[in-house]
Amino acid sequence: MIKRRAFLTASAAALAAPALVEKVGAQSAFDWKQFKGKTISVSLTKSPRADNLQNHQKEFEEMTGIRVQSEQMPEQQQRPKMIMELASGKPSFDVTHFSLHVSKRVVGTGKWLEDLRTYLKDPKLTAPDFDFADIGPGALAAITQPDGRIDSLPIETDLWLVYYNKKLFAQAGIAAMPTTFDAMMDAAHKLNAPAKNIYGFVARGVKNANVPVWTSFLLGMNQETITPDGKTLLTDTPAAIWAGEYYKKILRECAPPGVVGFNWNECQTSFMQGNIGMWLDGVGFCPPLFDPKVSKISDSVGVGLMPAGPKGHHCAMFNDGVGIPARSRNKGAAYLYCQWAAGKQMAINLVNLGGGASPRLSTYSEPSLKPPSAEWLVTLKESLKIARPGLPEIVPVTEFRDAIGIALTNMVQGADPATELKKATEAFKPVLEESLRT
Repeated sequence: MIKRRAFLTASAAALAAPALVEKVGAQSAFDWKQFKGKTISVSLTKSPRADNLQNHQKEFEEMTGIRVQSEQMPEQQQRPKMIMELASGKPSFDVTHFSLHVSKRVVGTGKWLEDLRTYLKDPKLTAPDFDFADIGPGALAAITQPDGRIDSLPIETDLWLVYYNKKLFAQAGIAAMPTTFDAMMDAAHKLNAPAKNIYGFVARGVKNANVPVWTSFLLGMNQETITPDGKTLLTDTPAAIWAGEYYKKILRECAPPGVVGFNWNECQTSFMQGNIGMWLDGVGFCPPLFDPKVSKISDSVGVGLMPAGPKGHHCAMFNDGVGIPARSRNKGAAYLYCQWAAGKQMAINLVNLGGGASPRLSTYSEPSLKPPSAEWLVTLKESLKIARPGLPEIVPVTEFRDAIGIALTNMVQGADPATELKKATEAFKPVLEESLRT
């Protein structure tokens, strides 16, 4: 995991990348129609980001003459399918959408995706208004592999915040979204009324998906999960155990029954039914919350900044990107799609949808910005100021999430956090060590 100083250093180094593309795009050299008649297949992870791409897909097809066959799949299926097909050398897709916090190092180690630096320097392939220098330092660091390769383009930055039910807050006499972990715990208990089918707090409880909830609390202790060199786990330290105890207490005492089986979609559904006081998750899950057709609380949704912990005030940050398999037979057309997907207008469209934060610096000064909630946009902007990576940047991050995720699930069911985290840490150590040897 990149700690804050190392993260900023990496970002500064990555910012040198615009020099690669500063002369991109003499106006006469680029043509969006240069691959007219081609057909590309796009693999998408089911999410508001994927919705944004599909909602505007026809615009890309009309602009380029390229036909797009796109499919959304739940992340539990799309992620392993993507890795399996890339490793086989016979991918069924020309573009893949993926979570950089999950798959970056895996695809980078295998060099399975095309290095886009050459494409970015080519004025025939990159539009003059793509403006690579407009990509923010956090997103730029996320798409840059340790060896300097850029094998994806960023389409979203996911920031974790707290959605809250203003009506339930008023009924419980809580004036505003809590600003500290202690106050959030107190509010969760005040809101909690199981006899009325009201629960104070919800977050992911299912193994693997639940780890970012715990790391969100760990960031409040000003600690991440691994040392800056990526070699030593920090998952059974006093701070890690404290975060485990907080996770256990708030979910065990204030969440709905069966929360150990909840991923983000179950949390979202429960929140929209009006039975939940607070829900901790990503900024991009906003769209249905404000839609009266599907949400019973569309007029009472609040959006609050992640509260401050005992030793730090941070929110977890993650990134999505799109890349091209090195074995794709339609690399040119696929690159135009990636360029469009990571372009300025699509970033604006994403924020207006409420589907995530833009990885571009210019988005937030755009006059056409009209998100579903002014409070959501304000919180998003404030979150950018305190954002910090929410998962370790390691090759076996999925195995890491499995090991820690099982420990967290066990905690909610009553197990001791210290015992569970020590056991999970010891179980994962050889996996990490093996990954460092290859």
